[in-house]
Amino acid sequence: MRTKQFAMALAICVILTGCTSEEPGSAAKGSKGTVRIAINPWVGYEASAAVLAYLLTHELGYKVETKELPEAESWEGFESGDIDVVVENWGHPELKKKFIEDKGVAVSAGLNGNKGVIGWYVPKWMADKYPDITGWQNLNKYAGLFKTAKSGTAGQVLDGDPSFVTNDEALVKNLNLNYKVVYAGSEDALIKAAKEATARKTPLLMYFYEPQWLFTEIKLAKINLPPYAIGCDASPKRVACDYPPYLLDKIVSKKFAGTGGSAYELVRNFVWSNDNQNAVANDMTNKGMSAEQAAKKWVEANKLIWKDWLPK
Repeated sequence: MRTKQFAMALAICVILTGCTSEEPGSAAKGSKGTVRIAINPWVGYEASAAVLAYLLTHELGYKVETKELPEAESWEGFESGDIDVVVENWGHPELKKKFIEDKGVAVSAGLNGNKGVIGWYVPKWMADKYPDITGWQNLNKYAGLFKTAKSGTAGQVLDGDPSFVTNDEALVKNLNLNYKVVYAGSEDALIKAAKEATARKTPLLMYFYEPQWLFTEIKLAKINLPPYAIGCDASPKRVACDYPPYLLDKIVSKKFAGTGGSAYELVRNFVWSNDNQNAVANDMTNKGMSAEQAAKKWVEANKLIWKDWLPK
């Protein structure tokens, strides 16, 4: 679900290597062509894109262009020709219907191996101190703990970027919870809030997700919302259940799938674990590494994994 290091690093790459707007897989001097990857605003996505970009460049000889975009705008790039690849898609049945089924400008390139979880979380110390707080039926009992200047008399549910997949406003309304959804604005803001709430033992109820490197650093407790069942989220305004489990997949433009050659084969074959992604994301976020440096470190240590992604 988020830093800008990767896009900046690749922007420099574009300038230094003279990346142009060749068609994916087309002939270009010194390169097989250019692959355009959307960069959605969370660091786990950037980690996946960094490794793909590194392999496309150093193993297959392609150029890579990136563009920072919210999720929905990335899909519009399939139609305009600005985007070839979305590395990590979180469901979005409405976008699949529009761009895959109706317009026919995009196709699925298979699962990327990451298992996604979205939910509400509190710092572990809160679950220890208030053992029943993880049951959603008890949240109103504790609403006063979560009041902030932005939530007024209600408790606060802290969300991230408004463009992220979220049902939280509907959940608050449909579960009759005395809470207000407040948007922090970014993944970085959510992470900062979680760290501060853990270190200072201040109350926090937040939207969060996996895979995410932060779970390797601090402990959070998940709120047990009403169990997800197929179809319970069919109407966005009537959602009163937990988020579904997500098997994250890759989406590419139909044109790229047909003309992308070895680049498309690599994207299609790319499958890794949450732990793999978290390792690269952690290096990018906490170890002072650029996206390319973190990708290079992972690639050099994990040849047994990525060698099977390369075209035969």
